[in-house]
Amino acid sequence: MTNSSKPRNSVRFYLNGQFHEVVPSSPTQTVLQYLRDDKGMTGTKEGCNEGDCGACTVTKADLNSNGEVELRSVNACIRYLPTLDGKVVWTIEALAANGTLHPAQQAMVDYHGSQCGFCTPGFLMSMYTMYHKGLVQPNREQVLEHLSGNLCRCTGYRPIIDAARNMHQYPAPPFDLNQVAQQLHELSKQCAQELVIDSPAGQYWAPRSPESLAALFEQHPDAVLLAGGTDVGLWTTKLLQSLNKIIYIGDVAAYDKIETNDDGIIIYAMASLNDGYEAMVAEYPEALEMWKRFASMPIRNSGTFVGNLANGSPIGDSAPFLIAVQAQVVLRKGSKRRELPLEDLYVDYRKQAREPGEFLEAIIIPRRQANIKVATYKLSKRVDQDISAICSAYAIQLQNNKIASVRIAHGGMAATSRRAYKAEEALLGATWDEAAVAKAMQALNDDYTPLTDMRATSTYRVKGAQNLLYRFYLESTGTAGTRI
Repeated sequence: MTNSSKPRNSVRFYLNGQFHEVVPSSPTQTVLQYLRDDKGMTGTKEGCNEGDCGACTVTKADLNSNGEVELRSVNACIRYLPTLDGKVVWTIEALAANGTLHPAQQAMVDYHGSQCGFCTPGFLMSMYTMYHKGLVQPNREQVLEHLSGNLCRCTGYRPIIDAARNMHQYPAPPFDLNQVAQQLHELSKQCAQELVIDSPAGQYWAPRSPESLAALFEQHPDAVLLAGGTDVGLWTTKLLQSLNKIIYIGDVAAYDKIETNDDGIIIYAMASLNDGYEAMVAEYPEALEMWKRFASMPIRNSGTFVGNLANGSPIGDSAPFLIAVQAQVVLRKGSKRRELPLEDLYVDYRKQAREPGEFLEAIIIPRRQANIKVATYKLSKRVDQDISAICSAYAIQLQNNKIASVRIAHGGMAATSRRAYKAEEALLGATWDEAAVAKAMQALNDDYTPLTDMRATSTYRVKGAQNLLYRFYLESTGTAGTRI
């Protein structure tokens, strides 16, 4: 392993304890394809190939902003191989040592957690991640959270949950966190030079500084900016698109951070969804349920908080709440920056108020204001790992029980996440009571004309939005209320 002043075209990482240096067949070759097709490591399964079922789960380690080893479960099926540069990865083949099963494996056997076995490797990797993160004896809620990205058609989950909760009963396996840290520090030196892949299948750049990223995107505004890849990955695995130019921002260490000051919480472009939500929930605990219901643990580990907003999906669950609390985005083009209210970023379906070569560098979430009441709710067919039919968010300030300010935003009701201006108008200045809420509920009919699709009818969406507003009123006042 030698360093070079020239751009690299090879990806360097540790896999199951062994150093690998690989030139990908294409920039969009997935980790799953590499494991199964190139290495013959078929323990990692292909199920949905879109990050939903968890059969492809692997464990990834890198250094966080504090220089500490961070273990995360991720989906191999939608993660591009070049993004493993500088990382340490384990697959199901690494668990058993010298003929002895890992505690997660032994517990799965003893508690009868496997039937057909197809999903089992993914479950085990999620349990393996839990175990070596220090959750050796997790409670039920911790188990459910960490297994939220793993689906099983056979067992009904109870024996798998039992296995995860009881894996601490077995002898601890060898696992040297200091050695992992040493490998990661070694890789940081070996991967100091920017990774550049120029192949017939497309170009891939992995800049390592904000300045390099900004210059590259200004030069190539038609490139796809890749962060967590939880949506972009599906462009190639499901839509079979060819991505000619990719700029990966995951190696810009300066963007993997969250800052808090008197004005707000600043979440930068590479902070994960999990880390971003954790910081936001510390200021706004009312967003806790949304955090836990947002996709799954592996998706939240890979996806980025800012990337979800930059994606701009009308059914993205972060935007409504952030619009309600008046979040601002920081846009950057070259060396120039500007701030914009998040609600003004979204112009129309998949259209944003960004110039060519301009990207979202960060989002600023205001600190909590005095006398503010906030909430966010999600309606979907499943509790876990499902796309919203409606996502609603509210922020009101009261003075002597009069509504001094009000912001209501919804996702799933229009071409973008958008405020309910008519409902806000009906509430502003009114007494916070059932009469005002009933008037605002009716005003929602004029705020949105939602579509009917596989998730919900337009009628359901409007009725749901009205009922969620009433729910917010009941919960914010602590009263049972009467049916409207």
